[in-house]
Amino acid sequence: MSTLVLELRQGDLMVVNGAPIRFRNRTRIELAAKARFLFGKQIMAPETATTPARRIYFALQTAYIGNDEERPAGLGLARDLIAEFQEATTSPTAREMLREALAAAEADDCYQALKIVRRIMRHEEEVLGLPPLQSPRVGG
Repeated sequence: MSTLVLELRQGDLMVVNGAPIRFRNRTRIELAAKARFLFGKQIMAPETATTPARRIYFALQTAYIGNDEERPAGLGLARDLIAEFQEATTSPTAREMLREALAAAEADDCYQALKIVRRIMRHEEEVLGLPPLQSPRVGG
C-alpha cells in the first residue's frame, strides 16, 4: 500500500472526499488510502472562476472533490464548457488539450484533467493580458 505525506501550514484548507478541512496549526498528515483531495492553492474559490478556462477548472474541481451529488453535475458542466471553449478558440493545441482533459475526467482522473486545464488557464491569461491567478496550482 502506498501512502502520501503532506505538510500543511496553519490556515491551509484541504478538501478530502468532499469534506473541507482547515488546519489550525502546521501539521504533517499521511493519506494511507485512495482519496479525492486538493489542498491550498489547488482549490479555486467560486468567485475566481471568472474566465472560460477558470470556469472549466472550477467545474472539474467540483467533479473531482465535490460530494456524491455534486460530482456528476460538475462533470456535465465541464463537458458543456469545454465544448464552448473548443468552438470559440482558434488554437488547435488548446482544442487538443481540452479533449485530453475531458478524456481524463471521464476516466475518473480529474486530477490529471485539472493539471491540463491549468496550462490552458496560463495560456488564456497571456492571450487576454490578465494577471496570473495565484491559485490554483496543481501538480507539475
